[in-house]
Amino acid sequence: MRLVFAGTPDAAVPALKVLTASGHDIALVVSRPDAPKGRRRTLTPSPVSRAADELGIPVLKTARLDEAATEAIAAVGADLGVIVAYGGLVREPLLSAPARGWINLHFSLLPRWRGAAPVQHALINGDDVTGAAVFQLVPELDAGDVFEAREYVVPPEASAGDVLTDLAGLGAELLRDVVVGIEDGSARATPQTGEASLAPKLDLDDARIRWADPAPAVLDRVRGTTPEPGAFTTVNGTRLKVLAARAHGAEVILRPGEFAAAGRSVLVGTGTTAISLDRVQPAGRSEMSGGDWWRGLRVPELLAEG
Repeated sequence: MRLVFAGTPDAAVPALKVLTASGHDIALVVSRPDAPKGRRRTLTPSPVSRAADELGIPVLKTARLDEAATEAIAAVGADLGVIVAYGGLVREPLLSAPARGWINLHFSLLPRWRGAAPVQHALINGDDVTGAAVFQLVPELDAGDVFEAREYVVPPEASAGDVLTDLAGLGAELLRDVVVGIEDGSARATPQTGEASLAPKLDLDDARIRWADPAPAVLDRVRGTTPEPGAFTTVNGTRLKVLAARAHGAEVILRPGEFAAAGRSVLVGTGTTAISLDRVQPAGRSEMSGGDWWRGLRVPELLAEG
């Protein structure tokens, strides 16, 4: 089948590679423009653009799916459009440009967590099970009929980055199967059922740790905002990123945001029980163990904001 593929981040690369390996003709890849990366702000192609170059597939880099992009995409005469985390909305007339429209691989069990950050919201809200779904793209946000969905049990200490990596692989296989079904006429899409919830892109405040929350909610927020935008707290007016944390088994009474040493580790109080900070990154410094950071402060008492 002749396809046009739209995607941008690392999570979309497995889908592109699986579809290519399955023998489909990927006529064009659409991705976001090169973006500044690193301390030197060097313009860098997206992961999908790099993968397409390696596979020898033409790439259209565009920040908007405007009239010019629509004409370029329509010109390749694709049977089907496939989109995986491109980072922009597909509207008419582009929506109808491929003969069989567009399908979207989404990293949640729709209609739960429609939007740009489904994995992050699933973890922040303590979901034990999430998944991936392939649906027919329609003008409304992530509201189209679903061809197929697969569940994924969230590992207890997995971060959003870990889960997204797993779902990218699972979703690529799911997408391959749906494309085969569309090609041979066996695929059937059914309307979404149940209450919808939204998963908008996270901002910095979503990553701010609320120490008065119960310990499980604090840990869920750390996991759900790792690696991006990165959970953080403020200590003595300075931002401290929390890269990894876990529940602490012993009964330790600490006020929310209060730090205390526990052997080689450092604990912080929450609205319920204390948690252990495993990995942190002080502003302007490299990441380190929470215990090393605490010992370097040499202060008898400390309270985080939030």
